[in-house]
Amino acid sequence: MNRGRGPGRGPAFAKPKEKTSVVLLKLWAYLSRYHAIIIAASLLSVLGNVLGLLSPKLSGAAIDAIIPGAVNFPVVYKYVGAMILLAAFSSVTSWVLSAIMIRLSRNVVSKMRKDLFDHLTGLPISFFDTHQTGDVISILSYDVDTVGASLSTDLTQILSSLITVVGSFFMMLSIAPEMLLIFVVTIPCSIGVTRWRARIVRPLFSKRSRMLGAMNGYSEEAVSGLKTIRAYHQEEEFNQRFEEHNNNAVHATWHADHTAAVTGPTVNLINNLSLAAVSIFGSMLYMAGGISLGNVGSFVLYSRKFSGPINEFANILSELQSALAAAERVLGLLALEPEPADAPDAQPVTSCRGHVEFRDVSFGYTQDTTVLHNISYTAQPGKVMAIVGETGCGKTTMINLLMRFYDVSSGAILLDGVDIRNLRRNDLRRQFTMVLQDTWLFDGTVFENVAYGRTDVSREDVELAAKAAHIHDMIMSLPQGYDTIVTGSGSSISKGQKQLLTIARAMLIDSSMLILDEATSNVDTQTERRIQDAMLQLMHGRTCFVIAHRLSTITGADCILVMDKGRIVESGTHEELLARKGMYYELYHAQFDRPNEAA
Repeated sequence: MNRGRGPGRGPAFAKPKEKTSVVLLKLWAYLSRYHAIIIAASLLSVLGNVLGLLSPKLSGAAIDAIIPGAVNFPVVYKYVGAMILLAAFSSVTSWVLSAIMIRLSRNVVSKMRKDLFDHLTGLPISFFDTHQTGDVISILSYDVDTVGASLSTDLTQILSSLITVVGSFFMMLSIAPEMLLIFVVTIPCSIGVTRWRARIVRPLFSKRSRMLGAMNGYSEEAVSGLKTIRAYHQEEEFNQRFEEHNNNAVHATWHADHTAAVTGPTVNLINNLSLAAVSIFGSMLYMAGGISLGNVGSFVLYSRKFSGPINEFANILSELQSALAAAERVLGLLALEPEPADAPDAQPVTSCRGHVEFRDVSFGYTQDTTVLHNISYTAQPGKVMAIVGETGCGKTTMINLLMRFYDVSSGAILLDGVDIRNLRRNDLRRQFTMVLQDTWLFDGTVFENVAYGRTDVSREDVELAAKAAHIHDMIMSLPQGYDTIVTGSGSSISKGQKQLLTIARAMLIDSSMLILDEATSNVDTQTERRIQDAMLQLMHGRTCFVIAHRLSTITGADCILVMDKGRIVESGTHEELLARKGMYYELYHAQFDRPNEAA
């Protein structure tokens, strides 16, 4: 649910399809980091394939040594033994080459995935407001693995095929140049078919990646909201929607694979026709005395080696197109602009009084929609500024602007008299401590979760913060106390307990300003009252911005801003706003009068 924080979900990475050469050039930037491995792999590939190219020549020599009635067995045995040794050595080099390429693939995938994750942490918040988490995870896992699998297998195959084709060509040229005329017709046909099918297949694999990403995104959304789905008996509805996504993904996969599968048999047919032509033409030359029988056999074997890689390339074309489509999504994500860098003359924030001023601020997540209209107010240092209003009125958007998750469309936000756009972004954000309605824990101990953001705190500091947040007793009731492992989803503890842990975490952060966005929304009223003193202690001496729907929690605020449709319609203390009998008066009595009427 968007909750007014951004423009809503949209299609992932809508960018034009890049040329294959451009994608390969960008992938080479990753491969070139491991030049020593690439050189070793290239040498092994050359050695293994060159040795493999000698076998047909030896086979032809062995055949010529077999003369009817006078077989030269020592010569035959010599050539056969040499062929066995070459085959064994070629197999060993192929195995070593495969091991090296797997290592190269592992290194590239590891580096690529790290770069992706590092890049994700630097992307602006607007990216995560408009893209599904599951689709991003699909790129981090499926697409990166697809690229890695192609590097470890297809790259080796292409390199070996290139060496084999070139070597076979020169060997055939040395045996019977006139027989190469057959390939003048068949090879262009094979290449033409392969390129034609590649242009058809690649968009289909791009679509497959998009459909799989959409399905993963929907799955992540459904699994994370499974309790709500069951509570509202929407299992069948979500199952039907998943079936649609699944069918789209299955159809896209089938269409891509089915279309790609036509290429291999077509090229194989052309190659078989060329082999038949070579056999017929070679027999005619042998009968005319222009070539020996052994050379005919050698030429046939070389022709198979020559045309075989072309056929194999056609067979792995689908994998290559899949890898290129996956690489496009990976590189497309890496190409997204990160959060804008600080201005060269951006000022550091070494100290902060906490004087905040919104000066005629307007903002919209898109150019067509304005969320905030001419917002102006001043928050004095050490004072509590509460922001209330109906859902979607722009409360959280103001916090996003204050933290520079987004920049204002017009106007300015000033901190201690300086436009925050002229401050270093990281320094600015260090001045804030945030306790949000959407609590977040990571896989780790309770101690690590509470101490998150601090590396210099002791066990005693963490326990004091937990006691102040009224969560210490609950922690001690856990199997290992503060050393108990909690999961990122926090499934082992309640939402209220998660929120108390985040409040305890905030108490350890020494910052000038505090943001509370529905910070007690997940705790019961009795617990909320118990932690009021702790919250007051946390807020003491800090400029505080409190977003609250429970108006009872902000009656003591120094100033309350009442928002409606992106505008500040009222401001003042609790008593002043009640006396005006305006919108705040209506909101307040809407919360407190109805329970009395029901009673």
